[in-house]
Amino acid sequence: MIDDATKEIVRKRANYLCEYCHSPERISTTRFTIDHLIPKSIGGSDELNNLALACRRCNERRYNFVAGYDLETNAVVPLFNPRQKIWSEHFIWSANGTTIIGVTPIGRATCKRLDMNDDRYPEDDSVRSARGFWVKAGLHPPSEDSRVS
Repeated sequence: MIDDATKEIVRKRANYLCEYCHSPERISTTRFTIDHLIPKSIGGSDELNNLALACRRCNERRYNFVAGYDLETNAVVPLFNPRQKIWSEHFIWSANGTTIIGVTPIGRATCKRLDMNDDRYPEDDSVRSARGFWVKAGLHPPSEDSRVS
């Protein structure tokens, strides 16, 4: 069981953003979850270096997967690990700030495995639609993230 003090350390370290999709926790109706980068079901621990802040959507889609498939290289690659990798080296935002674009095999495989752009649904029924509202409100994307021009 992860204690409240550890959860707060993880949340602060993540700057209160989902460490996968970079959604801000402050606009969520519930607190984000603490994700195990190496799931406990396959031997992961509650150590700080194995914990990440994740929105419920990303956490549920990540489940206990540690790898994904990159369609561009036809390779199985590890999923993005925020303790080992830098978000901006693997992902960028579309010009309108609503779509996450994987720019490396890890980024593309993570986008696909976590369905970060809700590709199964039309634009008006997806997380991209919500991001559009967040952009209009000036809450998204995070200022440190890059966009395609």
